[in-house]
Amino acid sequence: MIIDFHTKVYPDWLQKDKEKYLEKDQTFKELFSDPKSKMADADKLIQDMDEDGVDISVIMGIGWTDTGLARDMNDYIIESVAKYPDRLVGFAGVNPSWGDAAVREADRCAKAGLQGLGEFHPDTQGFDIGDLKVMSPLAEVVQDQDLIISTHASEPVGHSYKGKGKTTPFFLWEFIKNFPEIPIVCAHWGGGLPFYALIPEVLESLKSVYFDTSASPFLYSNRIYPVVASLVGIGGILMGSDYPLLSARRVLKDIEDSMVLNEEQKAAITGGNAVKLLGINVEGN
Repeated sequence: MIIDFHTKVYPDWLQKDKEKYLEKDQTFKELFSDPKSKMADADKLIQDMDEDGVDISVIMGIGWTDTGLARDMNDYIIESVAKYPDRLVGFAGVNPSWGDAAVREADRCAKAGLQGLGEFHPDTQGFDIGDLKVMSPLAEVVQDQDLIISTHASEPVGHSYKGKGKTTPFFLWEFIKNFPEIPIVCAHWGGGLPFYALIPEVLESLKSVYFDTSASPFLYSNRIYPVVASLVGIGGILMGSDYPLLSARRVLKDIEDSMVLNEEQKAAITGGNAVKLLGINVEGN
């Protein structure tokens, strides 16, 4: 089974009135002000999944800053999952800085069948992910509803790009230490956090942490797969494309071309680990 753990979808109404929403939401403006930015709706995602051989995709928010737009987008994710229940898993977009409003929205979405929160985007959403007081209310919902958290992450070095931000391994580690029992998925290889697993106390803290490969071909050599596997274990890696920025096909090829990995390891990264994390009944699919 092939599972893409990091995809985004956008309804027609958002795509048609893109300019309007660029002014309304800071994260959307940061990521989509370029006219060449790629967008796709849920139907297009399913079509591309079929072409690329992907069985299931996790669809999620982008770290919305506007509460109304976030709710509307969460409704679209809920509707998309209901339309394709065997193909899509949904995560709700909320902003921890909204306080009680974020808690209510997270609870609403969980009761509607979404399985996680994210992708958080702390820089544009304006919160410190390492702040225990800010994150605790949402963490309670996550634990009560048995949810997963996905968060954006950025490398402290390397080239600049839209949305890179400053959510580097230091801030991620503070968050992880505050909530050691919550399953946390750090996007984009956690901005390089796995490399610090050579420090014993960092490795010890990563027991419930996963790293997705979203946008990996834009960021790292494919040698990263065996390197990270050797540092945090093969079970901590989830294939993610960051669709529609990148196709699943391209990331799957990146993994396939990493010749050091054996077939069992590739199968774990491309779906096996996600099956366990999401609690998917493989025999029923």
